[in-house]
Order: sequence, then C-alpha cells, then structure tokens
Amino acid sequence: MKFNTGNISLNQQLLLYKRMLKPRLIEEKMLILLRQGKISKWFSGIGQEAISVGVTSSLEQDEYILPMHRNLGVFTTREIPLHRLFSQWQGKANGFTKGRDRSFHFGSQEFNIVGMISHLGPQLGIADGIALASVLKKQPKVTAVFTGEGGTSEGDFHEALNVASVWSLPVLFCIENNGYGLSTPSKEQYYCKHLVDKGIGYGMEAYQINGNNILEVYSKVNELCESLRKNPRPILLEFLTFRMRGHEEASGTAYVPDALLEEWATKDPITNYEAFLKTKGILNDEIINTITSEIKKEINENLQLAFDEPSITSTRENELNDVFKSFDFKEVKGNNDSIKNIRFVDAISEGLKQSMGKYDNLVIMGQDVAEYGGVFKITEGFVEKFGKERVRNTPICESIIVSAAMGLSINGMKAVMEMQFADFVSSGFNPVVNLLAKSYYRWAENADVVIRMPCGGGVGAGPFHSQTNEAWFTKTPGLKVVYPAFPYDAKGLLATAIEDPNPVLFFEHKALYRSIYQDVPEDYFTLSIGKASKLRDGKAISIVSYGAGVHWALATLENNSEIDADLIDLRSLAPLDMETIYASVKKTGKLLVLQEDSLFGGIASDISALVMENCFEYLDAPVKRVASIETPIPFAKDLEKEYLPKERFTQELLDLIAY
Repeated sequence: MKFNTGNISLNQQLLLYKRMLKPRLIEEKMLILLRQGKISKWFSGIGQEAISVGVTSSLEQDEYILPMHRNLGVFTTREIPLHRLFSQWQGKANGFTKGRDRSFHFGSQEFNIVGMISHLGPQLGIADGIALASVLKKQPKVTAVFTGEGGTSEGDFHEALNVASVWSLPVLFCIENNGYGLSTPSKEQYYCKHLVDKGIGYGMEAYQINGNNILEVYSKVNELCESLRKNPRPILLEFLTFRMRGHEEASGTAYVPDALLEEWATKDPITNYEAFLKTKGILNDEIINTITSEIKKEINENLQLAFDEPSITSTRENELNDVFKSFDFKEVKGNNDSIKNIRFVDAISEGLKQSMGKYDNLVIMGQDVAEYGGVFKITEGFVEKFGKERVRNTPICESIIVSAAMGLSINGMKAVMEMQFADFVSSGFNPVVNLLAKSYYRWAENADVVIRMPCGGGVGAGPFHSQTNEAWFTKTPGLKVVYPAFPYDAKGLLATAIEDPNPVLFFEHKALYRSIYQDVPEDYFTLSIGKASKLRDGKAISIVSYGAGVHWALATLENNSEIDADLIDLRSLAPLDMETIYASVKKTGKLLVLQEDSLFGGIASDISALVMENCFEYLDAPVKRVASIETPIPFAKDLEKEYLPKERFTQELLDLIAY
C-alpha cells in the first residue's frame, strides 16, 4: 500500500494512527465481552477504520456526521467519553438512549452526530435536510452521511442523491463498499461496474477512494470539504474496503471465500499504516506499546465505570412522558373585532402564511407548492412573499422529503411538508412512523415537523386520491394527529401544530376546502391540540365524529329536530379527548361514533373499546360504530355514495336511539 503524506503534518499523521487504533482496540475488547455475555450484540468495523477516522478528521467539530453501525471510529474521533459508549451498549442510563435502543442507533447534538435507524435509507434524507438548513442559514458547513453498498439499492439512496443534486446541497455521500450486504455479495446488489458511477446519473462529482489507506481518505476528503464550504454541492464517494468479520458476530463469515479474506487481511489499514510510520521514524515498537497501553488503560477504566453503573430502571410515567418533547402551550386569542367569513381552504392558507411570518426559520416543502401554489392553491402567492428558499418545490420523492424535514429540525429549523394527497404518504411511510415518531423517545431528538394531509372522499377522485388514512398513524406512539372540520379550528390548530416541537400529521378534508365557511379572526391565534369541541348539547344520545362526518351529523340533526343529541367534534385524534366523551356518555347512556374511514381498525373501534372499558355501567345500549364499507374507495359517483356512511348514518342513529 502506497502512502502519500502530501501536506499532512507529522503530528496529524501520528494522530490519525492513534484515532484508528482506538476503535480497533475497543472492538477487540467488545468481542471478548460478547463471548462472555456482557454485551448482547456487536457489528464489527474491523478493517474499515480508515474511512470513519479519515472522514471525521476532515470535518469541523460542529459539522454533522451521520454514521452507521460499523463506524465506531466516528464516535471515538469525536471524543465521546468511552464510559458513555459502553453504557449505551449495555443499555444503561449513562448511554444515549436510556436503554431504549442498542449499539449505534443513537445520536448526540453535543457531538453533532446523528445515528442510524435499521431501515438505513432515511439517514440520507436527514443529511439533505441538515445541509439545506446550513445553506439557508448561510453557514459554510459540510454534512457527511454513510451508507453501505447494500444501502445503495434502497429507493431512499436515489431520492437523496437526486434532491441533493437539484438543490446543490453540501453533502458527502460516503459509500463503504465492503463486499457484502450481510451475506449477499456486491455482484448481486448492483449491476454497474462501480458504485461511483451512480453519481454520474445525478449530475454530481464522484470519486473512488482506497478506503483502507488513511492518508488517501483523509487528504481527499479534507480537500473536498474545503471546496464544499466555498462552493456547496453534493459529492459521492465510494470507499473500497472489506468487512473482515460477519455482518454481526452471530452471522460469521462462512459465506466468504478464504482466499478473499486472506487477500484483504494483507490490506489491513492499521498494520500497513503502522509499518509506513515506522519507516518514516514516526513510530517504533516502544511508542506503539506506549500508545497501546494508554488506550487499553482508558478502555478498562471506562468499562469499569459502565460495569459499576446499576441496571437502568424506569416507570410507566417516565416512559410515557418521553414519547413527546414537552410543549408549553400558550393560547393566543384572536381579535374578535376583526373577523371575516372565509372558506376552510382560506383558513389553512392564512394560518400557514401567518406562521411563516412568525417563524423566519420555517420552511414549506412539497410538490408544486411554489409558484403554482399547490394543487389546492393554499400556498399561492407565498413565493412572492417569502421567497423560493423557504417555499420549496420538491421532486416527486415523499420518503426523502419527510427525512429532509427531520434534518431541518435537527439543524434548528421548522418544516411543513405538504403531501399533495394524503394517499401519497404511503411512499413516505417509513420515515414518518420509524423516524419522526420514535426519535424523541429514542435519543431525545424532537421532530419539529408538520405534514399536511389533504384527504377524504365525496369528490369522485377514486382509490388513490380519496383515502382518509388517519388510522395508519393514530396507532403509532410519537405522532400527533389533528383533523379539523371548521375553518376556525383549522387555522388555530395549524398554528399550534407549527408551534409544537413534535411531529404532527394535519388532515385537511378536500371536500370541505371550498364548501364550508365560517367567521374567523383575521390575526394569528392558537387552539389547544387534544381538546374536543361540543357542537350540540342533548340528553338522549352522544354522537362523536371528526372531519366531514361532523357535517353529516349536523345535517342529520338539523333535518331531525326531535333528536336530542350531544354532538362532539374530536378535532384531534392523537391525543384523543376521551374525558369529554366519557362525560357525555355518562349523561346520555348511548354512543354512536361516525367516521369516514372504513370500519375495521379505525379510531371508532378504539373509542368504542375505551368507552366499554370505562363507562360500561352507564351504557343503555351497545356502542355503535358507523363507517365506510370494507372496500377501497371507488370513483363512480353512485359507487362512492354507497361506500361512504353519509346516507346510512341517519337510520343507524335512529335505530340506536330506539334500542
């Protein structure tokens, strides 16, 4: 292996050696502890240390880096205290996840590290978002993100490269091509000759680097970082290396030919570099022994600290309190002397516009949201007022834009993403439920993200533009779900959702956009998320609904004045205001829950179950659920009419009253 020192100082050459040796010695110790049953799992990066150390050493301390599970050298080069790493791997309190996640599935704002999730792809989009925030804040910073050759097969990889290229984001996409994705060899992962060639299709610079040569890694990445700080743009790096141990230790390496292991053993990044430094007179056996002894001493002392730490304990209250970041809601009341009668769609637009004025760190992203104003014209005129940097058209790639919204949040900004139609969230489902929802619970990193979800039927749009899919998300702890039915609520709740530092899915029924009017204060105001609204007061029956269902219920009550009903508009589905429902049921003794979603697995089922568990002795009849039929929502008018519960609701209500 040939080493070219270039302009790298002698001190830096020695420091790079120490930085590679430390993770190697930690790993050797961890493998012993694994066999002793003192840690539960290990993903080895032996043989790949030069990449982690070289890249991290090229970055400034406040530049974000997004490693994977074989990048221990990132954490040690950033000088995270070893006892905290060891506590993390043992699931103890001094780790970074309070025992809630394992190995390298964590991040730390203190060290500007954002850890991976097992689904791999979203971290590439997070890097895009972090880099976008740096650009918007006029900060000359580089963001580096890692993936493996197997990860390049994921759709998120391609989406992230495309977005970074279109937006000229200063991201280093670092591919560690180590030969195998678990047991699948590279030749079965991609068909192009070299992974570096994938950069060409996205119009970006791309370089192939010997990932086992620390000086080549460090000098090239350092050169590129200096360039990117002056001229922001994405760059793809393919590091050629090899995984000398199994995907994780239990996997073994039986699927790897012995000759291949022997070949790569001769290319070990540490032994080769050590030999080179010896020839330069920078190292000798005595210095090596001294360095090794110091590192081993540090490892053992910090291990003892972790071993001495008691096993973690918690309470149900603690666990539940850490699902969301604390939000001190402060009600802002609108000026009732200045109101106007506006449509639902206008209320959404006003709330969004006033929030953009209130928060100069708020970014709107989505397909066609800029000059075109969005398909529902909610952001029409926003570019002229706030500029294209903050009102951003996105490529058609929902998954990576959700992840980029998380990246913006990590780097101190707020994001509102518009799903052009709520149906399309299925293309971004993974980062919503596995990234946004779980990050605060896992490592105390909140997602200051609102996803707007135009939804619902009654407009003849068929099975891909008409779903009301809120139940996909009310099941997922860590997400707030808001679903207003009136312009006043829509404006106030949207303002609160943007203020809230937690992820909020904000459902907006398309059929209400231009059909529902209401008097709404012209200025900025907020409403509390998680509080239902009682629209009618009665004694015979409780009706609970949300979205378009509220208006169906109102129409029925107006046409049947003899029905003496409580009518409750939930307004938000997570958190759910069950106390208001319980109080109503205890008064009336009967409950009907109306939802537009199909019946099985919807929010009505949970409300019914909770009322049965907590108010059974007050009930005079079974709880009734009324919902759409169990088919996808059809296109033709008569078929859609049969699908929706609007026409069936009145009879179901009368039957329950007569029970």
